[in-house]
Amino acid sequence: QVQLVESGGGLVQLGGSLRLSCTASGTIYSIHAMGWYRQAPGKQREFVARISSDGATNYADSVKGRFTISSDNAKNTVYLQMNNLKPEDTAVYYCHLQHWPANAWGQGTLVTVSS
Repeated sequence: QVQLVESGGGLVQLGGSLRLSCTASGTIYSIHAMGWYRQAPGKQREFVARISSDGATNYADSVKGRFTISSDNAKNTVYLQMNNLKPEDTAVYYCHLQHWPANAWGQGTLVTVSS
C-alpha cells in the first residue's frame, strides 16, 4: 500500500507564492505519474498539474504560467511551485499518484489566498 503525505499549504496574500510537496512511501512498484488536483468550497475536484515519470508535464489552463510542477524521482516526491496566487486559487490541494497496481490520493493541504 502507498501513502502520500502533503505539506506546504497555508495562508498567503494576493500575488504571493507557496510551494507544495508530496512524498510517496510504502510499497512502491511502478509510478507512471504524479500530480495535483484541487477542490474549492462547493465545487468539484479539478485537475491542476501532472508530471509523468519521463518528465512530461501538463497544466490546467487556469494555472499555466503561474504554477510549475516538478519531481524528484529518487525521493518519490512531487512539488508544485505556485506563484502570483489569486483568491480563486483558494482550495484544498490533493496529491495524486498514478501507480501500478493502484492509484492513491493524499489527504489534502489547504491553500488560502487573501485579497
